[in-house]
Amino acid sequence: MKRGNTGPGNSAPAFVVAGTHSGAGKTTVTLVLLAALRRANYRVQPFKLGPDFIDPGYHRVVAGTTSINLDSWMTSLRTVRASFARHCAGSDVAVVESMGGLFDGAAGPRDDRSAAGLAKRLGAPVVLVVDIWGMTRSAHAVLNGFMEFDPQLEVAGFVLNRAGSHRHAGMVVESLPARLRNRCLGYVLRSDGLAIPERHLGLLTAEENALGPKWRSALEEAGRTLDLDALSRIFCLVRHSPRSDAPPKPRREARARIAVARDQAFCFYYPENLAMLEEAGAELSYFSPVRDEHLPADTGGIYLGGGYPESFAAELAANARMKKTIAAAAARGMPIYAECGGLMYLGRTLRTVDGVAHPMASVFPLDVVMDPAHLAIRYADIRTTVATLLGPRGTTARGHEFHQSRLTAAPRPVAFRAKASDGSPFRDGFVTRNVLASYVHLHFASNPSIAARFVEACSGEPPRRRARIEGRAARRHDHAGLVPA
Repeated sequence: MKRGNTGPGNSAPAFVVAGTHSGAGKTTVTLVLLAALRRANYRVQPFKLGPDFIDPGYHRVVAGTTSINLDSWMTSLRTVRASFARHCAGSDVAVVESMGGLFDGAAGPRDDRSAAGLAKRLGAPVVLVVDIWGMTRSAHAVLNGFMEFDPQLEVAGFVLNRAGSHRHAGMVVESLPARLRNRCLGYVLRSDGLAIPERHLGLLTAEENALGPKWRSALEEAGRTLDLDALSRIFCLVRHSPRSDAPPKPRREARARIAVARDQAFCFYYPENLAMLEEAGAELSYFSPVRDEHLPADTGGIYLGGGYPESFAAELAANARMKKTIAAAAARGMPIYAECGGLMYLGRTLRTVDGVAHPMASVFPLDVVMDPAHLAIRYADIRTTVATLLGPRGTTARGHEFHQSRLTAAPRPVAFRAKASDGSPFRDGFVTRNVLASYVHLHFASNPSIAARFVEACSGEPPRRRARIEGRAARRHDHAGLVPA
């Protein structure tokens, strides 16, 4: 069963790790696979389907390379394919973790937003994760159903997860007919040592979680029951020597230094957003609103991403010097772009679930309260109603919201008219001076000009030079397939 190059133009075999349902353990199995493949000296490129920041953080820690989000709603299928091919280049194997169950997505018979749909469009077979806790022969029925449900989808293999013992896993395998047994890629024993602590809205982030020797040892031990020989045979894996003759990428002269907040409280960034800022001429310099008292030297603009500021509200509030520094930068007109957690930090107060109101940077007259009953999860298609640091009035882009907070005091949002993926309209976004903040995590590849505009705003360059640079950026990304089709 020869796979060779599985994706459109990519140079590495690839497969999608998907579960029978949400909670089947695909993140655990993905991490075990990444660790085992890396230990076997394969160069692995991880990906994550959908708008997720937490799982890719763990991918990065285990695989040793940045994990890339693939989302055909925010950036179009053409963009996804181009990104997938570009990041697969130079790796031995690509491992794509899905979201939800294999066939789950939008309501109705279409599979556009399911892992199965995107796997078919990428030309990548599926490795199915089956949670066998509490079952033996029933696993045969589950596998039969998933293997036969969509004849156009190739489920190349499966991993049995949460086996109660080696004997339990053996009983399940023995109950399968030969045609299924040959696709078994091993099993993962149920282990408390593999567990990643959870909190509201997901897992504890890799930036917070102390991934010590015990966790890494549990990950390595879990990989011993995978059948890497079968995986290698099915996907035709080959180890390639690193290229030594590749010319170094020429360094562009930086047009502006952008200070990017990155610590335990602010760690939600699409890697391609940061890459596009660098391609547009930004030098990215990272700082911590939790620990640092000053911005990096020669900062021309600030990018405050999302994260969990509510979990570090006391520390953020106590760092008065950084709050004053950012408020002063906003007052003198420094471009500041903030998303979700960044918006919360730029408000007056952040009230945590214990009822304590922590003073924030007070760039906007906003009061934020954490509210477990207020869960906002939606894609967002935005159009600006005023000129912002991301472009003129009428600039469009796509992103998503995912938060459990609400505004109890705020001016009317004026920056964006937006539509959710179900068509429902809403308003979002606040502007003051040269600051733009909203709850939406934008994916810059949905409109490549916004990265160039942001860098231009931070550089203070004249509009004529800006137009030339934007034109070059648009042509480059269109050639790379980064303009939505």
